[in-house]
Formats: sequence, structure tokens, C-alpha cells
Amino acid sequence: MNSGAMLLLRRCRGLTLLSTRRLPVAPAVASCAVRLRSSSAEDQGSYQRAHRPGWRHAVAGLLAGTGAVLAYGLHQHKAEQEAAYPIFSQEEVTSHRSLQDGVWVTYKGGVYDITEFVAMHPGGDKILLAAGGALEPFWALYAVHNQEHVLEMLSEYKVGELNAEDLKKQKTMQTLDPYSSDPERHPVLRINNLKPFNAEPPPEILSDSFITPSAFFFKRNHLPVPQVDPATYLLQVEGLPGGLLTLSLEELKTRFPKHTVTATLQCAGNRRSEMNAVKQVKGLNWGIAAISNATWSGARLRDVLLAAGYGPDVARRAGHVQFEGLDKDVTGTTYGASIPLNKAVSEEGDVLLAYEMNGADLPADHGYPVRVVVPGVVGARNVKWLGKIIVSADESSSHWQQNDYKGFSPGTDWDTVNFKSAPAIQELPVQSAITAPADGAVVDRSSEELTVKGYAWSGGGREVVRVDVSLDGGKTWQVAQIRSSEKGQAPEGTPPTGRAWAWKLWEITAPLPPGAKELKIVCKAVDNSYNMQPDTVAPIWNLRGVLSNAWHRVNVKIREDEREE
Repeated sequence: MNSGAMLLLRRCRGLTLLSTRRLPVAPAVASCAVRLRSSSAEDQGSYQRAHRPGWRHAVAGLLAGTGAVLAYGLHQHKAEQEAAYPIFSQEEVTSHRSLQDGVWVTYKGGVYDITEFVAMHPGGDKILLAAGGALEPFWALYAVHNQEHVLEMLSEYKVGELNAEDLKKQKTMQTLDPYSSDPERHPVLRINNLKPFNAEPPPEILSDSFITPSAFFFKRNHLPVPQVDPATYLLQVEGLPGGLLTLSLEELKTRFPKHTVTATLQCAGNRRSEMNAVKQVKGLNWGIAAISNATWSGARLRDVLLAAGYGPDVARRAGHVQFEGLDKDVTGTTYGASIPLNKAVSEEGDVLLAYEMNGADLPADHGYPVRVVVPGVVGARNVKWLGKIIVSADESSSHWQQNDYKGFSPGTDWDTVNFKSAPAIQELPVQSAITAPADGAVVDRSSEELTVKGYAWSGGGREVVRVDVSLDGGKTWQVAQIRSSEKGQAPEGTPPTGRAWAWKLWEITAPLPPGAKELKIVCKAVDNSYNMQPDTVAPIWNLRGVLSNAWHRVNVKIREDEREE
């Protein structure tokens, strides 16, 4: 037996006889775990203390042979442990989201207290982002966890089971609250508004994956999430004389070729908080993460319009394609928007009636069963829970098309604004932001260098060709490395001109400047039309806080080595 195993066994009280043969030792190892089982609130703390694997820190570096001993011992008692675990509600799990209160997570119905593992996590304190919620979306993002030894390690931190109601996400009671049927959301999301639900992920998640997992994709809802039965769902296509079509979900999937597009969606109010810092605006206080990237699959809008009778001559009679969602307010008014007809019918427009997101059915928050995906265009036109398509000579009369999502001069206020005087936002301007490090972060001088990460994107299919980064507030600049695929994968080819729908992720590692006490990090992107971001917010400020795309700025302190001070 190696010395690590001997040390482990000495931690088990009452173990007086050690054997150098592995198999006889394993039951003894397993027997040193206290089997206190109770689901009552009174005994809950005792149960957790008895099963908290603090002593496992000592075995983190043990050889594989010792791991096999532990696995054997744990296997011997798996059945009796599973039968006696206490049951917890999701509310109880969510209450454990800090090192002070304990860090709990769920995985496939199990509840795990990983408080003492946080310090050992190879990814640092990023594991705290999962606190109080499910591990599955994080492990989908960080695929390295999908290994047997990781699952075995996790099993040692198990403290209970999630109750059946929460596990099945069933609603146990009906209320008059129109939001009572809204779906569950991951607690890592930073909520800007609860009803309707609007939330963004922590920025550092965005730059970890070229494709944003659906659970972390920013949520922008204007109304309650409708519950739509896919078996009875119907999509209506109507408008100018000469065209009419009604499609079931199955017909949409089987009558039209399936196309897949990777496209970034960005809320018009992304980075609104920076405008609020200049002067108060009206709107949700979005940070830099109201933007995400996904792979969308569905039928091309162009193909559906052709099937409805709207051929090439439709451009002589119409100028817009309107969309109506199935989400409604208390008066029955639906969410609506429209896009120019030429975008809708163009073979290069890539507009989809999407029924899949990242290879699976659309999640409820993202428009199940069908939504419009309009690549290169502001998120507000990508109507979710699509119920009706209208080919028209006019724009949508919806409030969100006519009296919102428009840009104005910094000198325009709510007393003088005329929404009819400005066009509805369609394509968005070039954008970039720093996702790591965070503003106010502290780095040690001893680290000698700093890695800065972020995203960049431009509307209208214009490709980002360069991201410039400065560590001194814009006095000097360096060019970041940009990528358009997952890290470690072969880069995708240059997209066709005008069809660069997906963002670029970028990063740069630079030495810490000698003598500097603080870094003023700045980024700015350039697209293939040589559009560049403005350097400050004030000249682009507007009363709705939309189109916020100034240079993004992050200040970082440098902590000197104490021995040198």
C-alpha cells in the first residue's frame, strides 16, 4: 500500500488493523463513513457534517490504485446510501450559494454540497457560478467534466436528492399570475427584471465558448412565456392578395429543407448601463452580456413565402414582412415586429423559421416551438413563439416597431422626442467588450502578464476583421487574436461577404507594464467596412439607451509583491 493510502486510512477512527491487500481494505475504508441519515430540519446539519468530505482533500493527489480502493469501498455501500438520502427542495438548494451558507449544486436529481471542494477546483472560483443550481449546463460548456473519475469525485459530495416535483419541474398549484407557467431558469443568470423575465449571464461565461449554451443565452422577454402545444400549433402566412398558407409544426419540419445557421443575437439595449452612468435613461440596466451566439436550425423564411404564393414579383407590391408572436399582454395584444422584404426573401439573408437551438428543440424562453431568426439584425426583430407572418406594404404597427427600439440625438429628451421621426433599428453597429478580467479586478505583480478576453460582432453580416486592445487607456494599442470556432478546433473558413452572422471571440496576453499601479484596459473592434467603435459614450447617448457601442473600458489594479514593498 502506498503512503497516501496509509494516510487516508489513518483518518478513519476506530480502524486498528491495516492490511496491505487492496480488496480486504476497501470495506474498512467504506465503513469509516458515518451513516447518519435524516431528512428532518433538526438532523439535516448533522447529516451534512457527517458526510462532508473534508478529509478527502488529503487524497486529491493519490495514485490511481488508491482511487480504485476508494471506488470499491464506495460501491459496496451505494445501495444503502441511495435509499436513505434526505430529500431537498430546489428552494433549499438555491439558499446555499456562498461559502458562508455552503455551496450546493444539483446533478441528475442528486444534491451535492461542494463547499470544501471549491478551493481545490482547477478552474478556480468559477465553480461558484453554478452554486444553487444545476451542473448540467456548465458541464455542457466545459466538456472536460464528462469523465468517469469526475463523476466518482462528485458522488462523494452527495448529501441528498431533489424532490420529485422540482426534478420534474412540475407546477404543484395554479395561480392567477400570468407568469406562473414561465420556465425554470438557471440561478447563475443575472436578473434585470423578473416579470417579464430578462437576464444575462456573467460576462466571463461568454468568452469560454464560441456557442453559448441555451441555459446561459441571454433572456429577453417582453410578455409572459406562452405555453404552446406542439400538436395543435399552427403557423399562419397571409397578407397581400395571392398568398395564404397554414402550417403545422410537423409540416414546417417535413415540407421544407432544414437549414442551419450560426448567428449572434444582441439586444438593442446591450451595455445600456454605460449610458446610465452618463445620464439616466429608460430601460433595463443591461451589462455587456445581452448578447449570445447559437446554432439555429429550421426552414428558410424565403422557402415558406414561396410556398405561400409570394413569388419574385412580391417586391413590386410589398416592402415588409411582419411577425406576430403568441405571447400576449392582458389586453390580448401580441408582441410584433417586422423586417424589410428584401432581407426576408434574399437567398443570402439566411432568415430562418427556427425550431431548433444548439441541436435541440427551442427552449421555452427562446420561442418554442418556432421563432424567427434574422441574422445580423437587432434581437427585437427575431420574434419568438411565432404565430403569424404577414406580407405587407407597411411596417408592423406594433408598439415595439413604431414607438421603441429607435435611436435619437443626445439632445432629444422625453418632452421633445418624436418616434415617427426615426427609423426602426434593424442592423446593429460594430460592437466589442471585455469579458475578463472584470472591472475592479486585482492582479499580482508576480504573475508578470495578463490575459484579456472578450467578444466582437457587427450587424448586417459585416465581419469583424480586427480587435485592438490597450492597457493604458488608449495611448498604445496591441492587436488581439480572434477566433470563430471553439478553442482547439480548426477555424472555420472566411464567411461569404455580407454573411458573417456569428461573433468573434478574442484574447490577448500581454506583460504587465513595469511600475504601473493600475491598468486601464480598452478594446475596440473594426469590421470589414472599416466601421469602428466611438471612443466615448456621451456623444452616442440617447434617451432609450440603445446602440451602446463605445470603447469598452475595464480598470484593473496591480498588487505589488509584499516582499518588494
